[in-house]
This record gives sequence, structure tokens and C-alpha cells, in this order.
Amino acid sequence: MAEGNSVVEKASEGEGDKERAAASIFGRKFHTSEPEVEDSMKNKSSVKVIGHQLWHRVVPSCPEGTIPIRRTTEHDLRRRKKHMHKYGRKFHQPHVQGAAVSPAPAVEATGHQHAIGYVQGGRYYGAKANINVWNPSVQMANEFSLSQIWVLAGTFNNDLNSIEAGWQVSPDLYGDNNTRLFIYWTSDSYHTTGCYNLLCSGFVQVSNQIALGATIAPISFYEDHQYDITILIWKDPKQGNWWMQFGNKYILGYWPAEIFTSLSTSAGMVEWGGEVVNSGPGGVHTSTQMGSGHFPEEGFGKASYFAHLLIVDGNNNLVSPGVVTTFAEQPSCYDVESSYSSDWGSYFYYGGPGRNPSCP
Repeated sequence: MAEGNSVVEKASEGEGDKERAAASIFGRKFHTSEPEVEDSMKNKSSVKVIGHQLWHRVVPSCPEGTIPIRRTTEHDLRRRKKHMHKYGRKFHQPHVQGAAVSPAPAVEATGHQHAIGYVQGGRYYGAKANINVWNPSVQMANEFSLSQIWVLAGTFNNDLNSIEAGWQVSPDLYGDNNTRLFIYWTSDSYHTTGCYNLLCSGFVQVSNQIALGATIAPISFYEDHQYDITILIWKDPKQGNWWMQFGNKYILGYWPAEIFTSLSTSAGMVEWGGEVVNSGPGGVHTSTQMGSGHFPEEGFGKASYFAHLLIVDGNNNLVSPGVVTTFAEQPSCYDVESSYSSDWGSYFYYGGPGRNPSCP
């Protein structure tokens, strides 16, 4: 979707064409012309589009009128029983600059750390980005590493509304270390409402071709081929629901307007970036990686990126976000560096290895 195009017009096309077979959206191989990239990586003939989830190797879609759901295994049920009070939910306060709760106490109390780019202070009706896909190492089963878009409204006290989508590695949630597509929502600062994917009522899925919680393939490798996914979240100006589009074709579904309070009109902040849980195993910082597990200064093919950052304005158009501010609680562990180019628009590299000599 080109910058400036109407979001609703494009979405309407997708809604009326859900029967289309899986095509060019999942794990898109990305090319850039940045000077540090090897010539072999800049060869346009090597760029191809990957359009499937792993289950598409068996069947391209579910029957019309149904949706794909990740299979629940015995191990899933055991984990759910063990963590009944929190299974499928986040329990933390993510960073928001200028929020009622300062970021440092939130990090100390919850162990969540971020490396993000963000905009705030306006009225935002959605956001979009290309997210580089990796498989970061997660040290402890109760930790995770994710890369996502946040669409936020309210404060951190009790009324934070958040819509989130991206990819994550979460052994506790999925029982493995695969990189998986996910969504999340809350309307009360993560206290009692919301969940991942379809683990509670809230998000209404309409796509019969993309499964939430399913493994993403292929993934990027260091100094090798790079892949990304495209995610768009936007507010329907007529019904007020918040919709999610995956790639350039697939309308996954929507968060009904009535499940939110602060997001009933618009968002006041958009964040893009990475988040990890640092449980402090053995009294030291976790070695759980963010992004590729490498710092942003390494650049393309080595560090993970968010590219083509866009927001949806009051006229329902995708436009440049303007100045994107960056934030990282502990840059020696996970960092972020933003820039702008004619190829990528607003973008940033982010991530890091976690524990290292500068991050004990």
C-alpha cells in the first residue's frame, strides 16, 4: 500500500477477496542498497517472495466460513493448568515516554526491557511497518523476545488501552522456541483484560488463510538472506473497529470498538520495536536476545530492523510519522538507532545480545 493511499479502500478489497490462495506476504525477502551490504545480497535477481506459513505445506487455507487455529497439545494444557492465572496474558507495563509511571520502576518491577522507536502527542488511527524476522535465543522458559507494533491510548495507571501485533519467541506460551506470528490487546493496563491471539474473547478473526500463533518461515540469518513481514493496524472510521492486515492482501480480523475505552476515538502514541523479559537468572542479566541478537550499529544483514514506518492520519491515509524518537532502558544490553532513506523511509535498527561484558 503506497503512502497516502486510503486504508479503508484497500481493506475493502481484501475483505471481499478472502478466498485468494496464500501468496506474497509471509516472510518477504528484503533487499536494500545500503553500501555495507555484500554485492551478492544486493542482487535483485536473488529477491523472491515467500508466501506461506508452515501449515500451508499441507493445505493452503481452511474451508470458507472457518478459520485456522493452532492445535492445542497436551503440553499446552499442562502449561495452562500450571499458570492458570496468567496463561496467555502479559503482566507488565511497557515503556511509554511521559506516562504517569516512569520507565525505570516498571523495568525493575517487571523485568521487561525495550528498544523502540515511537511517536506521540498526535491523534493516530493506525500504524504500519515492515518487521525483519529472526529467531532470537531465549535463555529461560519464562522469558520471551518479541518485535511488534504498539497502538496505545490512556495512561499506565489503570486505563491503558493497547493493540499489539508482530512476531515472538515464547517457550512458556507455545512450548517451543519457534518464531511465531502473534497479536495482543488490553483495555486496563494489562490487569484483567486481554490476551495473546485467540486465547480469550476480543479479537474477531475473519481470515481462513493465516493462523495466529503459527510458525513463521523462512527467517533471516546473519550475513545471509533477510526476510520481513508487513503489518498494518488501522481504525475503521465508520464502525470504529480496529482492523489488522497482514502483508498487502490478508485482512486477519478486527478488535471490536466496544472492548476499548481510550482507543474508542484514536491512539495517542505508536511504538515500533523489540521487547524482552529479563528474569535475572542467577542474579545476572539474561542472555535472551532481542531481534537478531546483534547491536544496531552492525547494520543490514546483521542487526534486525523496522522499515517503512507509517501512521494512519485523520483522513484515513498512510503518511510518514515525522520525527521518530528512540528509547532503550539499557543500551549496553539492547539498543536502537533510527534513520531515514529514500528506499526505506523512516526506519531503525535495534536489538542486542543481552548479557555481555558491558551488560553483566
